[in-house]
Amino acid sequence: MFLTRFAFPTEDEEYAFTMAEKRTCFNTFYPFGLIPPMGIKEIGFAPVTILYGGNGSGKTTVLNIIAEKLCLRRDALFNRSTFFEDYVEMCRAELTREIPADGRIITSDDVFDYMLGVRAINEGVDLHREDMVKAYYQHRETPFEFRSMEDYGRLKEVNAARRSTYSSFLRQTVPENVRERSNGESAFGYFVGKMEENGLYLLDEPENSLSPAKQQELVQFIEDSVRFFGCQFVIATHSPFLLALREAKIYDLDARPVQVRRWTELPAVQAYHDFFRKHQKEFEQD
Repeated sequence: MFLTRFAFPTEDEEYAFTMAEKRTCFNTFYPFGLIPPMGIKEIGFAPVTILYGGNGSGKTTVLNIIAEKLCLRRDALFNRSTFFEDYVEMCRAELTREIPADGRIITSDDVFDYMLGVRAINEGVDLHREDMVKAYYQHRETPFEFRSMEDYGRLKEVNAARRSTYSSFLRQTVPENVRERSNGESAFGYFVGKMEENGLYLLDEPENSLSPAKQQELVQFIEDSVRFFGCQFVIATHSPFLLALREAKIYDLDARPVQVRRWTELPAVQAYHDFFRKHQKEFEQD
């Protein structure tokens, strides 16, 4: 493991900071004031540690605090408050070994930005293709006369169009579209592509955009990465598939104070269990 313990500022430390603060151009002390009501002073980590909680439970904020303290790489920016760096400075992280340079936090925004980027590239390729279609017919149908060396570039284009079929001309002049997969395939490929051996990875709700089948594939990938490739994961999620990760240490951020619980004890998992038990006879009809 890389990360073994992470301690947050105490309520007294937070109070002392806010009382001494002289800045006036702000409207919130966030993330100050968020952790003390949770009743958690520190987190002890396992090879897989999960922060469970519903919307507004603070799990994403905790993940961002840890990521910033450890200076982990990230692709998408997040909305920092005026006092975020001050708060992070007051936190304490205990490491057993140095985190490699490719350790990172991966969020839903990263995945969405990636998918939007692929679409933007393809839209640009499509626009270029439309221009080349117009140029192809213009070169073939419009008379052209070479007058000087300034016309040399256009001469090459005209000759290429007149020597080629429509399809071969486009293949020579327009790049291929980047392959667009389904959102789930793109998200899964993004996660897998960003992870290397012997790395520390923080994942924020990776179940977003993933089907149940893809979530289970990600679970298998995470378990193999821990078991065979020396990786450590901290995951914010309420997906029952990810909560069932083998030997994961789960913090229930909805509990007050925060507690470590088995995945089968969590309300989100119990809701799924009760739903399928209620409809059990419908599954038995086949």
